[in-house]
Amino acid sequence: MTNRSLPLLLAACLGGLAACAADAPPAGTTDPGGSNTPPGDGSGSVPLTAEGKYQLASTYDIATNMPGTAGAVINGFISATDDPDDPTRYILDQLINQLPSGTFKNIVQGSESFVAGYLNDRLLSVAPEFVTRILDIGDKFGQVAKHFGTIDTLEIAANGTAIHTVTGVHFKVDTEELDFLFKDYGIADVKVTGVAVTLDATGKLTIADHKVPLPYGALLHLAVDNVIIPMIDPVAVDLSDVFHDAVDCTNVGQYVYDAVGIGSPSTYEAACNAGLSFAASAIYQQIDHIDGAAFEFGINGTAKAIDKNHDGKADVIQTGKWGGTLSYAGTPAPLANATFTGTRL
Repeated sequence: MTNRSLPLLLAACLGGLAACAADAPPAGTTDPGGSNTPPGDGSGSVPLTAEGKYQLASTYDIATNMPGTAGAVINGFISATDDPDDPTRYILDQLINQLPSGTFKNIVQGSESFVAGYLNDRLLSVAPEFVTRILDIGDKFGQVAKHFGTIDTLEIAANGTAIHTVTGVHFKVDTEELDFLFKDYGIADVKVTGVAVTLDATGKLTIADHKVPLPYGALLHLAVDNVIIPMIDPVAVDLSDVFHDAVDCTNVGQYVYDAVGIGSPSTYEAACNAGLSFAASAIYQQIDHIDGAAFEFGINGTAKAIDKNHDGKADVIQTGKWGGTLSYAGTPAPLANATFTGTRL
C-alpha cells in the first residue's frame, strides 16, 4: 500500500498557479472555455501540439448515480444495526445459523427474542464497539464510492489518436488520500486504444467518447482491506478480524447458555465465532459478485492544455471534466462530478 497524496495532481495544480515571466500568448488565442481572454494570467501559453505522454489524475463520484445493484453491498453492514435489538440480534442470527439442524437448534431459535433481550442488557461486555465499528465501516465505504479516483496515462500520437490506460486507483477517506497501483495487487491495467484527441487554437483539449471497463468489485475489496479496515482496526487483516475483535464470543457463549439452559457455553462460543466468520465472508462475496457484470465508464473529456516552458508542446492539462455515462450490467446512468488533471511525463 502506498500512502501519499497524488504528487502529479499537486504538481499540476501548483504548476497552474506558479507565476511565469510576462510572456504574452500568441495573438488571437483564447481560453478554451470560450472567453476572449488569452491565457496571459501567468499560467503559460497556448501549445502548438498535444503530442506526448501525460500522467492523469481522474476523480469520480460514482455513488450519486450508481446504476443497477452495484451499490447494494452496503446492505450487509446495514443488517447488523437496523433492528431495535441489534447488534445482538445480528450476532445471534449468525450464531444460530452455525448450529446443526435439529431439536437443539430449534429450541435456541425459538428463544432468540428472549436471548437477544438478555444479551442486550449485557451489551457492553458482549460487543462494546460492534455498532460503532459497523457504522464506521458503512460510512467509509460510502466515502470510497463518493471520492473514487483513477491513476491514468494518456499517450497522444502525432496523428491525434491516443491510448488511455488506467494503472491504479486513488481513494479519499476522511483526511487520508491513498494510491494503489494495479500491478501491486494482481489487477491488470485497463488499456483503451484508438481514442481521438484534438487540440484547437485556443488550447482546448478534447478527448472523444471511449469506454473504460473497471473491475469495481476487486477495487472495493482492495479498499475494504487496505483503506477502511486499517483505519478502524489497525491490528485486523480482514472483516472477520474486525468482527471478532469487536465481539467477545466467550461471553456470548456463556450468556446464551445462561439464557436457554441447554447445551454448553463452549458450543455457543464456537457457533458465535463461526457465525462472525461466515458473516464477513458473505459481505466479501457480495463485493466480489459485482464483477460478475460489466462495470464501465463511457466517457469523453474537455480540458485546457498549457505550454509552461513555451516550447510549443503541452506540459499541463488543467480544469479537465469527464462527461458521459456510468454503466453496470448494461444499465447506464449519467456520470456525476468527474474531473481530471494531467502533466507531461
